[in-house]
Amino acid sequence: MNLETIFIGTVVALLYTEFMGLYPGGIIVPAFIALSLDRPSRALVTLLAACLSLLVYKVISRYFILFGKRRFVIMILLGGFWAQLWFLLSPSFFSGSPEVRAVGLIIPGLLANNLERQKFLPTLASLVTVVVITYFLANLIGMAR
Repeated sequence: MNLETIFIGTVVALLYTEFMGLYPGGIIVPAFIALSLDRPSRALVTLLAACLSLLVYKVISRYFILFGKRRFVIMILLGGFWAQLWFLLSPSFFSGSPEVRAVGLIIPGLLANNLERQKFLPTLASLVTVVVITYFLANLIGMAR
């Protein structure tokens, strides 16, 4: 069901972007978040890593010229940093639970980049909408088999 969910999520995100004019955190982000909905802590940690990336970006953009490709790369690196830091520190806080981590290293950065480009609430609302549609379509197709 993982591969189907990724394809469904990508198509739904693309259609949503075409019709609504808003990116749901990136084209592939909703698919990976939908895959993690059975472990909601992963989706929350991913959102937290994206928000921390956005916050750090706002601070360092006062001192450096960051736009376009530079902004994108900084967001990806910051997202990966926060996701990896959480992965390394979480066993200290959550006894033996490897499930409490971010969804990948790239997803938080992609989400942070869209949160900055498009603003927080429209991106978050679009993300939730596309994730829910993707999750239900993937489960519907999974039950049909």
